[in-house]
Amino acid sequence: MTQVEAPAWTSMTEDERATFDRDGILVVPGVLSESEIEKGQRAIQGAYERAQEPGGHGLNATGALHQLSAVTSVPELAYLIDHPTAFKYIWSLLGWNIHIYHSHVDVHPQIHEKQKEWWHWHQDGGRQNREIETDPRPMFSVKLAFWFSDVSETGRGNFTVIPGSHKTNWLPGPPSRGVPWPQPEGATQITANPGDLVVFDRRIWHARSDNYSPVTRMGAFFGYTPRWIAGRDDTAGLPQQEWFDGLNPVQKQLLGHCPEGDGSGDHAWGHYPETTPLYGALKERGLLDSSIPALIP
Repeated sequence: MTQVEAPAWTSMTEDERATFDRDGILVVPGVLSESEIEKGQRAIQGAYERAQEPGGHGLNATGALHQLSAVTSVPELAYLIDHPTAFKYIWSLLGWNIHIYHSHVDVHPQIHEKQKEWWHWHQDGGRQNREIETDPRPMFSVKLAFWFSDVSETGRGNFTVIPGSHKTNWLPGPPSRGVPWPQPEGATQITANPGDLVVFDRRIWHARSDNYSPVTRMGAFFGYTPRWIAGRDDTAGLPQQEWFDGLNPVQKQLLGHCPEGDGSGDHAWGHYPETTPLYGALKERGLLDSSIPALIP
């Protein structure tokens, strides 16, 4: 369950940070190797086939799969959650006291009938967007989207965003989601090849477009947040799984289980950096940049 490849750990660049702050999104080409792409495709295809079996997760009305708790559901994808080339964006932005609070695997085959109008635009975070009063609201989490299919052309169920909208609390929309309404100004379909990565601020206004093409859309999404925010993923029973022991300490932390932690709220609050695996991994590599507040112990 460890990495397929092991590139050196480095932080995101200042140019990348500036672009992310401006746009709320980065598209990073060629993050995964061919073997990593093939590994992910096999794993996600297997999940899609299992979902169709009796007692499986099940597909929606268009035959698509949206399966939560990505690693719990598809353990073969554990190599993605701390992949150095992708993970650097997470700890560079959020620091070391983090976990994955929300993840999912998506498979969207071709839709053959025109779908009803439905307003899909949203920010991630659920009630965070109702209950936090600041303007703009805090970032809180960053999401990694790994692509395992060819969405290099629009019209393939592409991830659609409004660049720069992450600092806008409200988006003008219809009185109810089922009312036909024009796309918001600036809406952009993101194109990507298999192995590409999309990094995005949870606050960016985004939606999934419908896939009417013959190319099946396939991706894995991982949302990271401070450990003092409760997780949505179902990870409580992971230590009892045979494959869990094969994970490294950072992967276990990201899935909600710090090997050296005592399980207390104080540990999740970051009061014990010395026993938090990601802190140790960054310290060992000399990457605890004191100019980044989230990296300061």
